[in-house]
Amino acid sequence: MYDQASSLTVAPAFVPAILDLESIAALVSIYKARAKPRSSMAYKLKVNGTEHSVEVDSDTPLLWVLRDNLGLTGTKFGCGISMCGACTVHINGAATRSCVTPISSVGAAAVTTIEGLSADRSHKVQQAWIAEDVPQCGYCQTGMIMAVTALLAQTPKPTDSQINTAISNICRCGTYQRIRRAIHRAAAA
Repeated sequence: MYDQASSLTVAPAFVPAILDLESIAALVSIYKARAKPRSSMAYKLKVNGTEHSVEVDSDTPLLWVLRDNLGLTGTKFGCGISMCGACTVHINGAATRSCVTPISSVGAAAVTTIEGLSADRSHKVQQAWIAEDVPQCGYCQTGMIMAVTALLAQTPKPTDSQINTAISNICRCGTYQRIRRAIHRAAAA
């Protein structure tokens, strides 16, 4: 819509604001950090039980090390600011947003990606996802599965309230009811 009075292009009232000021500030700081002179370092990390050595900048997000350096593309990029959860992996069993986790902070921790959960989709959460036909577009599902797996490791029989608190991943297709059923199915397995 063009507002002639102010000569500015304005969004229609029904278009929601996608990023708040805090999110924009986070994005600006990420881009400013990327503009600094960089120097690569060698890092050793253990991913899905296998030792790897990579040479990257210390502030390189774990997500990009997994995808670009190790070829593990199951972990997805969604927002880059730790909001959506598509990039969720486990670090020492804890659900972690890999898009904002610098490689320098990983150290000797064990990293598990969706590829490391099971080679044949036999993990109980993956089986529950299949049984409940959870995915629609599927993009967020690897991060969602990793978040749920971490939840069930901590809380084997979560209540709906515990699920609401622990699972903050975003599914833009809105399959939340199927996700909840799958979590309860996996908990009962």
